[in-house]
Amino acid sequence: MKLPTHILHNGKGESFYLGFGAITLLIVILVGCSDNLLQEEPKDFLNSDVVLINEEGFQSAINSLYMAARAIFFREDGSKMYSLQIGTDVAMTGDRSLNDFENYETWLTPTQTSVQIYWNRLYLEMIPRANTIIEHADDEDVDWSSEEAKNRVVAEARFFRAYAHNFLTNLYGGIPVVDRIYNSPKTDFERNTREEVYDFARQDLEFASEWLPEEAPAPGRVTKAAADHLLTEVYISLEQYENAIESASRVIDSPRYHLMRQRFGNYTDRPGDVYADLFKDENQSRAAGNMENIWALQFEHNTPGGTADNSQWYANGWQRAWGPKWWELQDPDGNEGMQLTTDSLGRGVAWLRPTNYVVYTIWEDDPSDMRNSTYNIQRDYYYNNPESDYFGQKVDPETINADTMVQYYPTIHKITAQNFPEGASYGRAFKDTYVMRLAETYLLRAEAYYRNNNAVQAAEDINEVRGRANADPVDPADVNIEYILDERARELVVEEPRRLTLNRMERLVEEVREHNSESSGSIQEYHGLYPLPQSAIDANTGTTLEQNPGY
Repeated sequence: MKLPTHILHNGKGESFYLGFGAITLLIVILVGCSDNLLQEEPKDFLNSDVVLINEEGFQSAINSLYMAARAIFFREDGSKMYSLQIGTDVAMTGDRSLNDFENYETWLTPTQTSVQIYWNRLYLEMIPRANTIIEHADDEDVDWSSEEAKNRVVAEARFFRAYAHNFLTNLYGGIPVVDRIYNSPKTDFERNTREEVYDFARQDLEFASEWLPEEAPAPGRVTKAAADHLLTEVYISLEQYENAIESASRVIDSPRYHLMRQRFGNYTDRPGDVYADLFKDENQSRAAGNMENIWALQFEHNTPGGTADNSQWYANGWQRAWGPKWWELQDPDGNEGMQLTTDSLGRGVAWLRPTNYVVYTIWEDDPSDMRNSTYNIQRDYYYNNPESDYFGQKVDPETINADTMVQYYPTIHKITAQNFPEGASYGRAFKDTYVMRLAETYLLRAEAYYRNNNAVQAAEDINEVRGRANADPVDPADVNIEYILDERARELVVEEPRRLTLNRMERLVEEVREHNSESSGSIQEYHGLYPLPQSAIDANTGTTLEQNPGY
């Protein structure tokens, strides 16, 4: 008998069997058997009846949610894990062997791997794990120390359930709401509207904001501020701008958080600036003095649970993905001009090449912006091979006919690592990765203020972020959605899942046409949302799971 892999519920009393894929150990699919034929009481392997009986067991289950969160961005290797940036206004492909989003019409299809990755990660991992925790928290035989302890566990699970639904609806549009686990398949599932999905996430996040702790019980755990930060975005999507301003203000006004304005952390003895310090190894934690970090995914070398799927290959891949193949550059005599070293730029493979919009256009009005400093964007390279006659000299890309899509383009230094425990050729890092920073909370509140017809307050919030970067303040008359997107690019490039932002704002097509020369000619209006994976549609045999228009 072939068992269903996962059962989903749409919030209307209906459920269906969603495709095929990996299933969490915490989900138990019950197969009906006669009581006198077989009775099982599994006690020696992981299942919900054995694990979810006390607070220790629930904490183990909570850990699986953080594993799922890390896997969304760093589990598979390759360019397709970066499709939230490639093909947007901030990045295109560099590597000549790739054609990601070069032609939207032929690339972005319901069978494309990058279309299925996020659907499967969230529907088959994060959501069922969250729902398992939420449902079993009410079991009568669970030994809770207090009602508050139970609510904190449920709040953490509901945060991740909301995170998943918000992510999915931003990417795909209206999607099925899944608020419980079912033990039998049903194949007539229907999509909820986008507004219904946002409202479902809102309810989860309001509960999470009420019950999550203000201080994280351990590094990397989500807090009330994380719930309020995400709640701000959801409120904006629901056009509840006053509520968005209020939830963002709870974070911004908290004494536990502030923008970092002075140098801090482990590298203050080296040249740099405070913005660069935010992205140095080990500087993401509050232990390093970082009061700006709201939530970051944790990585640790050679430690069980220290990477996605405990694989060395699924560490933080920013440096490899975004970095140019500078190490291929030859000197003017045709000899090797570069060598890999552990005090340099790592081994990039140019899966993503920042667009000119990111490395040039957004800095034109204020080149002295700290985020454009040499500590944050490297535009010049120097031969570092001692065997070369040009050792120490500046690379002239025209003289050597360097490939400026692959070998020679500006490096955004937030990707670079300071520690190379696997050696110079490894190409990945083991530093924590921001999901939420206070700078973004300011920009979300600025967006809420602007949409609520208050450009003065919007400008004040934007200028808090710009002020930290020693950038010129923006005048309220110049604030609009385009400017807010520009500021998000200046502050959040690489770390922001840009496609989710542009989809949420319904700006993807317009921004790609204006700023991505590789994709601008092929993108069509319907590409403003991802298609639903064909595998999910095919599995829903009882009724039609409607595909997005155009696909």
